[in-house]
Amino acid sequence: MPQTDAPRTEAAPGARGTGPRASADPRSRLRWWTELPLILLVYGCYSAGRLLARGDTSGAVDHGLQILRLEKVLHLNAEHPLNRLFTREAWLGVPADFWYASLHYVVTPAILVWLFRSRAVRYRAARTWLMTSTFIGLIGFTLLPTCPPRLLAPGYGFVDTMARYSDYGWWGGEASAPRGMGGMTNQYAAMPSLHVGWALWCGVMLWRHGRTPAAKVAGVVYPLVTTLVVMGTANHYFLDAVAGAAVMGLGLLLTPYVMRAADRLWSVLRGRARWVAGVARGEGSAIVGAECQTSPGERIPRQRESRSGPAAEPGATPAGAGDGAAAAAR
Repeated sequence: MPQTDAPRTEAAPGARGTGPRASADPRSRLRWWTELPLILLVYGCYSAGRLLARGDTSGAVDHGLQILRLEKVLHLNAEHPLNRLFTREAWLGVPADFWYASLHYVVTPAILVWLFRSRAVRYRAARTWLMTSTFIGLIGFTLLPTCPPRLLAPGYGFVDTMARYSDYGWWGGEASAPRGMGGMTNQYAAMPSLHVGWALWCGVMLWRHGRTPAAKVAGVVYPLVTTLVVMGTANHYFLDAVAGAAVMGLGLLLTPYVMRAADRLWSVLRGRARWVAGVARGEGSAIVGAECQTSPGERIPRQRESRSGPAAEPGATPAGAGDGAAAAAR
């Protein structure tokens, strides 16, 4: 007997990629002219939050001393030897100051752009992780203002290398801000260290998505060197660096929830925008209410009242006609 092929079921057009893992190309949804304002907004909130977090100076100094004492008890006080090395050896101290004052603001945006252009599928999650962790760091600045080692009294043995080598760079004696702009920064926002947190984020992105061995090596070297730099320049304690890493870990855990919440909010806003646009064009339902009807071309529904009552359906017997016929039959 001739064999008949089993009927083949073909997927309907557009059915491919409708599973939970499938998603449209993010470039169809994300554009640089929407991403750039969003990132600038988050960074503006970050800078403003640092300024608003400026509190009692004496309390910030107390917090810094408590961290220093805890590190000594735990034998984690690596800041002193590193700071002495960077102070004694200018060939280490000057590059470290340039590293601290610039790469934090250059490498992170560069990796965001790189992800957007070449790893767009993963860009949104990476960006959300970075932003979520940054906002968590702002909470830390607010709740625990901390004096960095370089601002402690000289008797504690720290030297501000940024001030010592300020003639070599564009920064002044107040943190890493350009000369004359030190008053626009919060020098007591040391806990957690987002220099270390952002560097860790950059390292993870380079390690996971870099295609070359050099990129993966940079993903390991960059956060490690940044951790040494923030301590050697006396800008952060070791526990500040640990807190920065912890903040990034918490932000990573919260990222899926933040993305889902953002998707729901975007769906609601998009639905409202479409509804408003439809109303503006005069589009709407043909029947608004039981006694209020409108046609699609009308902008303002008009109540239409029938003087002779509701229209009869075709073939229906008019009201009262059956009664008259019955009376005639009698």
